[in-house]
Amino acid sequence: MNKDQVKGTAKDAAGKVQRKAGEFTGSDKHELKGAAKQAEGKTQKAYGDVKEDIKRATKH
Repeated sequence: MNKDQVKGTAKDAAGKVQRKAGEFTGSDKHELKGAAKQAEGKTQKAYGDVKEDIKRATKH
């Protein structure tokens, strides 16, 4: 695992919590911020996954 995979997973989780908190409190602002943070985290994790795949492919 690389840092982008770890940070992306953490952002995704934090975004999910923020989004759910926004849903619970009825705050559209927090719901949207959470969803954006989730998307950012998923994108960063995917980037990390690609980096890891390239690293593995070049080792063989």
